[in-house]
Amino acid sequence: MVGIVRSTILLAILLSACDAISAQDLAGKEGTNKSAETDSNAALAVKPPSNKTVEELAAAAKKSVVVVTFTGRDGQRQGLGSGFIVTEDGLIATNLHVIGEARPIRVELHDGRKFDVSAVHATERSQDLAILKIDARDLPTLPLGNSDDLQEGQPVVAIGNPLGLERSVVSGVLSGRRDIEGRSMLQIALPIERGNSGGPLLDLQGRVHGLLTLKSMKSENLGFAICINSLKPLLEKPNPIPMNRWLTIGAMDPDEWSVLPGGRWRQRAGQISVDGRAGGFGGRALCLSTQAVPDIPFEVAVQVKFTPSDGAAGLVIHSDGGDKHYGFYPSNGGVRLSRFDGPDVYSWAVLREARPKSLKKEGWNSLKVRVESNRILCYLNGELTFETNDSNYKSGKVGLCKFRQTEAEFKGFRVGEKLDEQRPSEELISRVSKAIEGANSDEVATIATVKSLATDDARVVDLLEEEAKALDLRAARIRRIANDVHAAKTLSEFQTVLKADNIDLLRGALLIAKLDNSELEVEGYIHEVDRHVRQIKAAVADDATEGERLAALNRYLFEEQGFHGSRTDYDNRSNSYLNEVLDDREGLPITLSVLYVEIAKRLGLNVVGVGMPRHFLSRHEPKIGSPQLIDVFDRGRLLTREDAQAKFEELSDSPWKDSFLDSITPQATLERILRNLFRAASDAQEVERMLRYTDAILAISPDSGPDHMYRGILSFQSERWQQARSEVEWLTNHDSDVSRADIEKLARAIAIESQK
Repeated sequence: MVGIVRSTILLAILLSACDAISAQDLAGKEGTNKSAETDSNAALAVKPPSNKTVEELAAAAKKSVVVVTFTGRDGQRQGLGSGFIVTEDGLIATNLHVIGEARPIRVELHDGRKFDVSAVHATERSQDLAILKIDARDLPTLPLGNSDDLQEGQPVVAIGNPLGLERSVVSGVLSGRRDIEGRSMLQIALPIERGNSGGPLLDLQGRVHGLLTLKSMKSENLGFAICINSLKPLLEKPNPIPMNRWLTIGAMDPDEWSVLPGGRWRQRAGQISVDGRAGGFGGRALCLSTQAVPDIPFEVAVQVKFTPSDGAAGLVIHSDGGDKHYGFYPSNGGVRLSRFDGPDVYSWAVLREARPKSLKKEGWNSLKVRVESNRILCYLNGELTFETNDSNYKSGKVGLCKFRQTEAEFKGFRVGEKLDEQRPSEELISRVSKAIEGANSDEVATIATVKSLATDDARVVDLLEEEAKALDLRAARIRRIANDVHAAKTLSEFQTVLKADNIDLLRGALLIAKLDNSELEVEGYIHEVDRHVRQIKAAVADDATEGERLAALNRYLFEEQGFHGSRTDYDNRSNSYLNEVLDDREGLPITLSVLYVEIAKRLGLNVVGVGMPRHFLSRHEPKIGSPQLIDVFDRGRLLTREDAQAKFEELSDSPWKDSFLDSITPQATLERILRNLFRAASDAQEVERMLRYTDAILAISPDSGPDHMYRGILSFQSERWQQARSEVEWLTNHDSDVSRADIEKLARAIAIESQK
């Protein structure tokens, strides 16, 4: 009942307070892309044919269904799925997960012809969709239907390659519609197996209404398909990536890493992942750092996590660039220091092995090796685990390793003469323990205790249940403390950025994303942006003109890397997280523009953000020549002033103002990103997120009365009574756009609820 009362009070005050911030809403709200609803298949529209039998339908449609495969590092087939032809000149629709990531892709047609994919014509990670391009002509196509018109109970037919059985046919009915992880899905009463993904879901007239994608975990005869209407925006506005560039997405930077044959190593910002089994002894896979190793003594460190729990992955030192090296790594529930003298079992020696209590079975483990003139010391999670004076190898490269079927992730790889200890100090551990002092022990009851209590009054179970509930509440409070500490630390870094003479827009946007992701490595993503810059610079002459550099930037981002505006899941908050925009090459006008502006700056170009309401733009302001508006959301399309006004009027009913094309400060850009995230959190009723964003907004605009009101309301809603009272006090002592009546209403609500 208390929660309902608080929600009612919150809504009443919010409705009133929102009026005061409507002007800021206009500046911050990004508009959806209405043109995404255009039916790109209109050119193929014909009079609907009459219903066919399943046999007739299968015979006709099979000609347009293809087998999609991608190969592993060893050249062998690693994945298999389905797809279907949508244009005569070789566009093929499938699921994104079918084509893997950065691997060679091949398509086999119904007549046995095989084609290497020449380009990934379009992708949309949020919808698990991809369109492939093969160099072929006069191919048999399938017409696209309108998935909104498909009725529950209507017969449907699916064609795919389940378990490698090519072009299998199964019939069923549409049993419902579901929204799963932001995807509009058709629920179908028919079985889906591995290999079906990407295949077409047809009505009895042969029109495609969906792409098969998920098997139900609850029933063998229930599956899901992505609505075909989600594919149409990709056909209308593709983001083509040529195959030679697709193969480099996520690839290890050869300037930093040398990957030995075996395993599949990928790099995404500050983290490295590896899977796949190498062909040699123990499935050993190595990735060696190209950076110079300091003279002895030196240290090398990394954080690693892996699956399964008995997997093996860690550090390599003194490598000859081949099969000879030392390795320090968790393995089979313990930790090992091994020496590898060759490629087989006969040239391998375990020098030390232990099962320390500090080894974490889940999550990240910190590994560090210190190399001295006469010994090697190995540390696990800050504790010396063992040392050796083995001296077979005294020099060589350092890097990473993994064994068997282990899937591992690495972060924070460092090499230096002396590395700072990243393990929490005893003093910090003590302070944290005192901060949560009073929490009950989590020790499991002993058998003797269980026997003792079992002979006691039956109400002992009720008492234990009450104790368990109390512990749950305590755990929830401690988790909130942990989240608040992370938010406060990130906000402190954000405030440091804001105080700088030249605000680092890239770092500021990444810190906004970090508010919701404690594992985000800001430095890793800044390094990723610098990698993009190096590749662009490598493609132009040192004396290139501004126009040539801008053309190289556009060609690289939009033609080679496939960055694009989000077409089917515009409001997903991932589009406001700059790290995910970098990872997925998809985002909002504002986040794509932030990336564009920051890369341009590193290329010596003067590109500024333009804060047009509903649709953020960029503008190149050259030293010589006229400024040029750029729509980064639309793959770098050049706009006139009239184009921009037409875009605004397409998205808004408000009157146009020439000031909408003024440049915007970094502070205002960051605030607009935060307000977009605030609205998404408000729609989802996520109070904790709303509070974090409001804290950050007030770091930018500390005198914003409506935002102080928001923080007061959100503090009240989350039972942060002291913070709520502080906001009422601030509002009382400052002139603002918030009415005195609303301030008094909030003050009374706090006084009543905090005493319950």
